[in-house]
Amino acid sequence: MIRYLRTFATAAQTASFSATGDRLGLTQSAVSTQIKRLEDDLGYTLFDRAGKSVALNAQGRQALATAERILDLYDSLKGGQARVASTPIAIGAISTAQIGLLPRALRGFRDVYPGVHVNVLPGMSVQLLSQIDAQELDAAVMIKPNLGIPKDLKWLPLMQEPYVAIAPLRSRGTLDGLLRTLPFIRYNRRSYGGQPVDQFLKRQRLQVNDIMELDEPAVILRMVREGLGCAILPGLLAGVRGERVRVMALPGPPLHREIGVLVRQSALKDPVLKALVDSLTVQADALVRPPHHP
Repeated sequence: MIRYLRTFATAAQTASFSATGDRLGLTQSAVSTQIKRLEDDLGYTLFDRAGKSVALNAQGRQALATAERILDLYDSLKGGQARVASTPIAIGAISTAQIGLLPRALRGFRDVYPGVHVNVLPGMSVQLLSQIDAQELDAAVMIKPNLGIPKDLKWLPLMQEPYVAIAPLRSRGTLDGLLRTLPFIRYNRRSYGGQPVDQFLKRQRLQVNDIMELDEPAVILRMVREGLGCAILPGLLAGVRGERVRVMALPGPPLHREIGVLVRQSALKDPVLKALVDSLTVQADALVRPPHHP
């Protein structure tokens, strides 16, 4: 069964039974057979099939998190290198990741490793990069750095978070008109996340009336909800869809920021830390691709 779970996890990554076979040294037919037997044993399907490509369905996404935890536990048993429960993990995270990503990811992680203490340290991406480089953190959930990443660190992408414009709920008019007439609450243009907003405004030649500049999208969201002005920010992790604000798409090419995990290469050998990264990956995927309702 461990073999079938590993095939399932690989197929989830590649979205192709053929590519899975190439990676695992199996024929496409063997991969299909293993997945079918696993589905028969579980009593439900894991993938939606469309021609030569496959995609996890809602049940498959839920099963993947458990399968990866089982595989991590099995690998740690083979290597005999399981983390001592008293050894803490220090993970940094930007504020929106603490709100929109970490809670569910940590819940899944603690189902398997309840004895591992996790220290969550807040910070802006620039600060977290320095702390990782100084070996003060094991990993950090942050915005991808604009500059090159040191060779002893590894960037693991989690999601592409789109930017949206938000305005008070009862506001009316076009985006261009709102940006010209309402006060503008700016996402700090010196931060990794705020720089794309500044570039977008210049590219679109949009004039704004700045009244304040903040580092935290979640705080900006609250300011807009209170009617203080409008803003442009990455809204998925901050939860703009659940707030009483008007949400508008941005014109032009898609504007997004890449959220991921920055980790030391050596730390990835720790199965416990890897399990935490895997849980973050599953939750990020669930946010970007909500469950399909037939």
